[in-house]
Amino acid sequence: MADDAKAALLAAKKSRIQILKEKKRLRDQNQQAKLQPVVKSKTEKLDIDSLISDIPDPSKRPKTPEVGETPIADNDIASNNANISFPRLNRLPKLTKTKRESVDIKPIECTQSYQKITQTDESAIQQAIEDEKLRLENEEEEKRKKELESDEKKDLIEEDTKENEDEDRVVQELSEDQKEAIVNSRDFRAFFDRASRIMEKAICDVDVAFPYSGDGLDNMGDNAGELLRLNRVFEDERWTAHRAITSFDINTKYPELFLTSYNNNTESVTDPEGTVLIWNKKFAKPSPEYIFHCQSPVMSACFARFQPNLILGGTYSGQVVAWDMRASKRTPIQRSPLSSTAHTHPVYCLQVVGTQNAHNLISIATDGRLCSWSLDMLSQPQDTLDLQIKSKPVAVTAMNFPLGEVNSFLVGSEDGTLYSASRHGSKAGVNDTFEGHHGPITGLDCNRAVGQGDFSNLFISSSIDWTVKLWNTKLNKPLYSFENANDYIFDVKWSPVNPAVFASVDAMGRIDVWNINTDTEVPVVSVQTSSRTALNRLAWAANGKELHVGDCEGRVYIYDLKEKLALPHNEEWKRMNDTLNEMQQRITESPLVV
Repeated sequence: MADDAKAALLAAKKSRIQILKEKKRLRDQNQQAKLQPVVKSKTEKLDIDSLISDIPDPSKRPKTPEVGETPIADNDIASNNANISFPRLNRLPKLTKTKRESVDIKPIECTQSYQKITQTDESAIQQAIEDEKLRLENEEEEKRKKELESDEKKDLIEEDTKENEDEDRVVQELSEDQKEAIVNSRDFRAFFDRASRIMEKAICDVDVAFPYSGDGLDNMGDNAGELLRLNRVFEDERWTAHRAITSFDINTKYPELFLTSYNNNTESVTDPEGTVLIWNKKFAKPSPEYIFHCQSPVMSACFARFQPNLILGGTYSGQVVAWDMRASKRTPIQRSPLSSTAHTHPVYCLQVVGTQNAHNLISIATDGRLCSWSLDMLSQPQDTLDLQIKSKPVAVTAMNFPLGEVNSFLVGSEDGTLYSASRHGSKAGVNDTFEGHHGPITGLDCNRAVGQGDFSNLFISSSIDWTVKLWNTKLNKPLYSFENANDYIFDVKWSPVNPAVFASVDAMGRIDVWNINTDTEVPVVSVQTSSRTALNRLAWAANGKELHVGDCEGRVYIYDLKEKLALPHNEEWKRMNDTLNEMQQRITESPLVV
């Protein structure tokens, strides 16, 4: 209502101002009109009656001049009569136009005089409008304050009423079936899973049980604790107990995340056969970040390098499966078919090769079949290749692509032989053979250190024959055999930054870290876990300062390496070349020594 009254008042003021202005304009216009002369327009039409009256009457003849007047000559009369046109009967006279000259007279300039009454009225009106605006604003402010006070009183009254109602209200208990339905609903499980992860990160940001004293380590060697130190252990009673770790991988986009794959639980027949757990090293919480499972033991798993939210797995049944960390379910979102077009034997090897715009998943099973997959479609492989030697399939147990390669790769087999092969081209299939081991190959890795020298042609292998062997792709014999172990060696990996450092794990629960520039007879440092259970898998962090080790009971050990062991020195590359030259020279001088 206040807004309507204000608008009506402003409209009335404006109407009055408009009337005053119109009166002033008319007064000035009349005053100016009096000073201007009346001027006929050039286009003013002649009066027809006046024109007709000027025409002489033909019936009237000129009079005879009186006495004393000058007689008019006949010829003058004739000429006058000739100049006068007499209209014929029943015909209109012929009219002619004449030109009139019009004269414009400049009007007298009018000087507008100062009118005190008009100006005073306008200023007074403007001041009245401003005063009215101010008055309305003050009224509006007072009204707003009163409304706020009334709202606060209402809120207080409502709160008191609500409290009284809550006190009087009886809480209805849910039945057991209703509780179970809520707990088992998908929305509640997704909420609880997300909320529990957040709470674990919040309350476990510090590992209060970390053994700074070094208890729990059985260090071998005086400097073992200085060079290799246990950081923490990951395990989960529900998902890792009685399961052997089958593979490791570290997320390239989020290096604090790493995955471990497991085979079946030997103590339970109701649990899923295979599981994949995603762990987070950034927080000290003991439980995994994500849990995935399937109905067959997972023998190998890896992150999709260019799609880090995807996890890929190879199973004992031969299926290739894919999980998505963005999905709310723990089962695979894609599965390959169990048919002759894909794998029907255990898949121990998986690796993503290529670039951001063109990459594939490569898988090899123990029947020697290699499949190339598109990550968007696992229903059918894009390409297949059967690895055979003398028409016999190669039972592949390990595979690795050298740095930057997408075509050439290396495989290890159950009979202890290693092979180099190609995916495409005229030499597709097995190319070269490397013999030297006397048992199944358990680990295979190519040198990936980048620096002053190129050692991408070097690779190492481990076997259950208790040895680790160093190879060159250009030679069919091993450059050197490391024989310090006292049991099966289950895995071996090069350091990603130091070309001379590698690590191996064995069935006695021992970790050996070697530097071939320092010593080739014994490792630089050896550490044995407190559980003394078999260690079957290991992986390096991308910076070369952390070592991930897994055992056959599902535990993951994270070890920190000192920089003097992990990082290469300035002369490390030159010393590496000298060491390799000595090894090759010894092979040349003693070809029977391996």
